[in-house]
Amino acid sequence: MKNSSRLRYFIYLSLIIIGGCTTGKNALQKGDYDASVEKSVSRLQNSPKNSEAIEVLKNAYSLALQNHLRKIEEAKMSNDLFRWESVMYDYQKINQLADDINSCPACLAIVPNPSKYITELADAKYNAAGARYHAGLDYLRGNSRQAAKKAYYEFEKTLNLQPNYKDAKAKMEDAYWAAVTRVVVQPILVNSSLYKLSADHFQQQIDQYIAKYSRNKFVIFYGEAQATGQKIVPDQVLSLNFDDFVVGQTYVKERVEKLERDSVVIGETRNKKPIYGTVKATLSIFEKNISSSGLLDMSITDWKTKKLVHQQKFPGTYVWRDSWASYKGDDRALTKQQLAITKRREQLPPPPNALFLEFTKPIYNQLVDDISYYYNNY
Repeated sequence: MKNSSRLRYFIYLSLIIIGGCTTGKNALQKGDYDASVEKSVSRLQNSPKNSEAIEVLKNAYSLALQNHLRKIEEAKMSNDLFRWESVMYDYQKINQLADDINSCPACLAIVPNPSKYITELADAKYNAAGARYHAGLDYLRGNSRQAAKKAYYEFEKTLNLQPNYKDAKAKMEDAYWAAVTRVVVQPILVNSSLYKLSADHFQQQIDQYIAKYSRNKFVIFYGEAQATGQKIVPDQVLSLNFDDFVVGQTYVKERVEKLERDSVVIGETRNKKPIYGTVKATLSIFEKNISSSGLLDMSITDWKTKKLVHQQKFPGTYVWRDSWASYKGDDRALTKQQLAITKRREQLPPPPNALFLEFTKPIYNQLVDDISYYYNNY
């Protein structure tokens, strides 16, 4: 019985708490008038005669309206350059409360004419756009790349607030091109016809990367031929050169193992009984490593001052490996694995241009990571 009474008590208490939440009473007591209106409206849409929700809506709407109007007046009297955005926000909240109430017939009986500020909201948006526009003009007069970036974003906010505001679109375009860094990427020079095909492939990968680069809209990469064709005056030049590379350094190592195995059947008696003995073999294992490596230098130079602004070196190595073996003696002294490797034959290594391409793969990954890191927030 005690457990049953306790359960009923908790259920009753839970219903009281849930009821207070769904009618907006708790939100009203905490001073969150907007949430209180929203919750009471929601409750009255489902339960039009809920007395607590009716009482909450009467008080909450009046308090919410007064609170927003107070904030609007305070914002208008402030010196904040962007005060009209605060004014706009509060008018939007007032209008949203009105829309919520207008969508609820039971609520209209309690608040017959919820206030809406359509003209005032439009004026606030226009004034807010004007403030952003003039901030953009101020930044644009800063005559620096960073100032131009700030101007671009101010004009972007202007157009979000008020599409077609004055000449904001044209000013935004001006700010963009004043903020852009034009980077010309010079091709890699490899003075060897043997590796030209592989070097061209490596260059194509770099060209594809810079053509697709989009992480920072204020950085544009150009290939050297493209820049020449479009008569681009660069802000920076990115140069790539191999400090050194070696292809096809060959190392062959032989390892000789003396093998023995006991208790191996080496014959049989006249009575057909097995004769056990020790078998021996000499195993020669050959390992060939062909190493190819290089060091790529990346340097970024300011076009006007000719000063080096960034430099990194990227190493890359590729080792092609082969192994085979031969033996002398009794093959029963060898394990299955050892016997298997003796059946392998020395393989022909990849051609030099393929080895060149392989050692550039880790270089490419390091290169694009560094370019991204340097320019993504430039």
